[in-house]
Amino acid sequence: MRNQRDYQKLYDELNRFKAKPVLESTWCLNLVDNNTAKNVRDHFMQFIDSDDALMVSEVKNWASYKAKNTPNYL
Repeated sequence: MRNQRDYQKLYDELNRFKAKPVLESTWCLNLVDNNTAKNVRDHFMQFIDSDDALMVSEVKNWASYKAKNTPNYL
């Protein structure tokens, strides 16, 4: 069972990065300063609960269906 969630700090940080939600609990953002997936993961870990999961990947080719946003909106 997971703890009560308060993700406002995470959402604020995602907004600071100009990230866009694409699916439920899935966000898309542009990497800046030649950042790596590992660095982005390590940065965002401070904004999630210890029992949450986090995955960061670099996407170069994509397709979507009924997504809220796409990388085109970044």
